[in-house]
Amino acid sequence: MAIMMAFQTPEVEILGLTTIFGNVTTEDATRNALLLCEIAGCQNVPVAEGSSGPLKGGVPRVADFVHGSDGLGNIFLPPPKANKIEKSASEFLVEKVSEYPGEISVLALGPLTNLALAIKRDSSFASKVKRVVILGGSFFALGNVNPAAEANIYGDPEAADIVFTSGANIVVVGINITTQVQFTDADLLELKESGGKHAQLLSNMCKFYRDWHVKSDGVYGIFLHDPVSFVALVRPDLFTYKSGVVRVETQGLCVGHTLMDQGLKKWNASNPWTGYSPVSVAWTVNVDAVLKYIREQLMKP
Repeated sequence: MAIMMAFQTPEVEILGLTTIFGNVTTEDATRNALLLCEIAGCQNVPVAEGSSGPLKGGVPRVADFVHGSDGLGNIFLPPPKANKIEKSASEFLVEKVSEYPGEISVLALGPLTNLALAIKRDSSFASKVKRVVILGGSFFALGNVNPAAEANIYGDPEAADIVFTSGANIVVVGINITTQVQFTDADLLELKESGGKHAQLLSNMCKFYRDWHVKSDGVYGIFLHDPVSFVALVRPDLFTYKSGVVRVETQGLCVGHTLMDQGLKKWNASNPWTGYSPVSVAWTVNVDAVLKYIREQLMKP
């Protein structure tokens, strides 16, 4: 939904899509990115495949129970006609940010492995990227993988900690914000019947996700995690923010937990938050205005 919204937003120039594991494997995410470009009539947008697993190695956590085995609600579309580019996601990110320093914004909707690899590849990446808007974490609220952690950060906590402490201009939109913005069953029916350019397809994709939410959360509708994060990129005025250093737990019971130093206390001694640049954490959201923006974008003829 977020990607289709981006394609529907003329003031956004999409330079490329990069892929990562999460609700599907990285390979399947690449297929889906190519399919979405094709459906949107934007086959010329490059798709760069990202890391197949987290920084520390091992088999990634793949939550295919959320969006189905194909990642698109088990609608099983034919394979895309286009192919991914030869460059890896981290190579592509470094190349584009170096080509347009201070002009590129990155919307990160999955685990942050590719961004961490870009930072490792080019020490100037963090200073050259204009802004990184991250869907991730859950600030002073419960996670969605377990009580401590949100899925994107839990997927690669080491990468997330590298990104959060990189010094880049970062905006984080946690699920404490995104779960406030929902499409109810009535909204999903309105989307289906709206006559929007891709409304029927999006509605079909949402059905599996909606049924999972009923079982998982008792919510008759869907949380709009990714679309809300896109709105934070293009309409930051619809949110308020708090600034502070964010660290990510990488071991123990609370792996993937994001904790921000709000600056409410002057510490007597240095600690793991000391010396790092603050990031902006979304603190409140104008729910009605964000919902209105999402509806308008998704239901455009």
